[in-house]
Amino acid sequence: MRSVPEIVEELKRAHPQAVVAVKRLPAREAQYAAPNAPLPEPLERFLEARGLKLFTHQVETLEGARRGENVMLTTPTASGKTLAFNLAVFERLHYDPEATALYLYPLKALTQDQLHSLQALERETGIEARAAVYDGDTPEHLRRRIREEARIILTNPYALHQYLPWHHKWRRFWKNLQFIVLDEAHVYRGVFGSNVAFLLRRLRRIVERYGAKPQFILSSATTANPEEHSRKLTGLDFRVIRESGAPQGERFFLLWNPLAYPEHSVHRQTSELLAYLASRGLQTLCFTVSRKLAELVAIWAEELADLKGAIAAYRAGYLPRERREIERKLKTGELQGVASTTALELGIDVGSLDAVIISGYPGTVSSTWQMAGRAGRGTDPSLVVFMGFENPLDQYLLKHPEHLFEKPHEHAIVDLENPYIALGHAMCASAELPLQPQRDRKFLGERVGEALRSLERQKLVRKTSTGWVYRGMARPVDVVPLDHISERSVTVFCDDHVLEVLEYRRALGEAHPGAVLLHRGETYVIEDLDLQAGIAKAVREEVEHYTDALRSVDLRLRKTLQKRKTPWGVLAVGEVDVVERVTAYRVRRYDRTLGVHPLDLPPVEFETVALYFTLPEELERAILERGRDWAGGLHAAEHALIAMTPYHAMCDRWDIGGLSTPHHPDTNAATIFIYDGYPGGIGIAEKVFELFPELVRVTHELVRDCACETGCPSCIYSPKCGNQNEPLDKQAALGILELIKEKPVPQGTGS
Repeated sequence: MRSVPEIVEELKRAHPQAVVAVKRLPAREAQYAAPNAPLPEPLERFLEARGLKLFTHQVETLEGARRGENVMLTTPTASGKTLAFNLAVFERLHYDPEATALYLYPLKALTQDQLHSLQALERETGIEARAAVYDGDTPEHLRRRIREEARIILTNPYALHQYLPWHHKWRRFWKNLQFIVLDEAHVYRGVFGSNVAFLLRRLRRIVERYGAKPQFILSSATTANPEEHSRKLTGLDFRVIRESGAPQGERFFLLWNPLAYPEHSVHRQTSELLAYLASRGLQTLCFTVSRKLAELVAIWAEELADLKGAIAAYRAGYLPRERREIERKLKTGELQGVASTTALELGIDVGSLDAVIISGYPGTVSSTWQMAGRAGRGTDPSLVVFMGFENPLDQYLLKHPEHLFEKPHEHAIVDLENPYIALGHAMCASAELPLQPQRDRKFLGERVGEALRSLERQKLVRKTSTGWVYRGMARPVDVVPLDHISERSVTVFCDDHVLEVLEYRRALGEAHPGAVLLHRGETYVIEDLDLQAGIAKAVREEVEHYTDALRSVDLRLRKTLQKRKTPWGVLAVGEVDVVERVTAYRVRRYDRTLGVHPLDLPPVEFETVALYFTLPEELERAILERGRDWAGGLHAAEHALIAMTPYHAMCDRWDIGGLSTPHHPDTNAATIFIYDGYPGGIGIAEKVFELFPELVRVTHELVRDCACETGCPSCIYSPKCGNQNEPLDKQAALGILELIKEKPVPQGTGS
């Protein structure tokens, strides 16, 4: 096996055009501390037997919990966050024999992984916790005993959402609840995070009814706004602990630009690199951007490395026992490489790894470092390779690597103002306990009364002497999803077997006739889509191409919420009506388009929130006088701004949409819109409004520094453009961005 520094030098020599930057992160020594008062003797014995000394951030967490504070612990991967909150909880369990704690994880796989840690801690300390997982996989005959006896219950938000209406069965547990632990709290953002924020408020409302006011401990990857994020998630104030005392081995961070080898697709280069590292003895985890690519990269790498059975894929959709077996083999060293989706990004224990490949920017700096933290557990040197894609954001980071290492992490977005989300959780709350607007607005917001009146008009709630109560037929928790807003879905069948269940809007783009769907390594082609019945029919077929959908957008401005006048026009946020149509789909192989096929599908109409800005006629005249295309410049600037939005807000480019026009009837001017792709909005437009000058600056850098002459997928082309990237004018876009950048937006919150 070659050392990591030797392999880095080998890669630099062999691929000088592809390796665009290498950053060496020096080793970091441990910083230890001791609690102000000793831990209970059983916990001291546990630490001594394991040879563990506490890091500074672990002691800070413990002391914050002792003072009764809510704690947000945001330190790097593998810094010992789990031990930090477990010590705080077990100390309380030791001193209070009735105390209970609830642990929430975003994935079922994480709950099983953490259960083993808790059981080991209980076994070795003798502190009775009777920890148990309680979710949809828990056998029915065990559930009552867990509710009545367990002192620590581990579950996930989806399960908790279902169980809250049955809160009376949990009386003993809620009455004694001392802690609520949320691990991987950065995952709770966007639509999912906004729903979980209301779910946690419903939980607080219920446990308060039983006399409990538990402390929260949140564990998170680094974000730019941990105070704001923790407060929005829970409605409470937090002590934030940022500085890690954990040691870190020397780490080499290598940036790879696949455009150096245009004859090889980025995915082929990813598999070649995985095969290369695995064959040289580096146990490697490769993160891919989709389930399909996890499967393909693993297959190709195994063939290239000639390591039969030593490289595997890992993703959601596998049976729990299949995932456990892959995790076990990775931990024991039986597997030399794994290609995974983000399913392994979070804190599942797979042991120490030598290298990580991040194939495609995962959308946030925070996720990038979370993935990178999977390599080099302990003090040995490790390697991280970021393999950028052709898209604008990836290429921007390859050209400006300093932003990956020096830029503050993104803002995690939770929106408590989305009327659709708020309405759904008010309905759920009214089915759990009678709702009293004056008393319960501290949990459900100032508009809870308005939500109840709306529900009353729909005959879903009624007013009683004890408060508003639910009167509908269906269980509210069954019609209020946590991970999307639409209630409609499409089930994809092959024969009588269910392949996938897709949210309605996603199904229009992924389950239309002709679409290729990959499920567990097998390719399926959609033959029929019945939207009325909510069913798509697929056939098993071996194909080497994939498909993506093209959309068109119409947008009308309903109401301006806040705006600023600028030297070049108006910058504003407003409520808009959006009509999206999936008009066609492309058939692609690797990065080449083989054909475009029209589709006749119904439009999706929704109200949302958009950032928009207008541009003056003088700029249009100046652009036209240079012989440039004004509409093409607006279109190109819109694409580039959307591509760079995830650089500031924790979102995916598919969470947002855009529209540009030389004249919009509602603004009476040339206008560019960037809108939230969800009914009611989820706070992205407002965050972009707040950070707009910085967004324009990095977008201008992206377009200016791209080596192409007329535009390309690395700067102004968009993979989701319904007009197939016509018209686009790179130089006109630069003129637009230069004007906005050079004439700053006035400070202030707008009016």
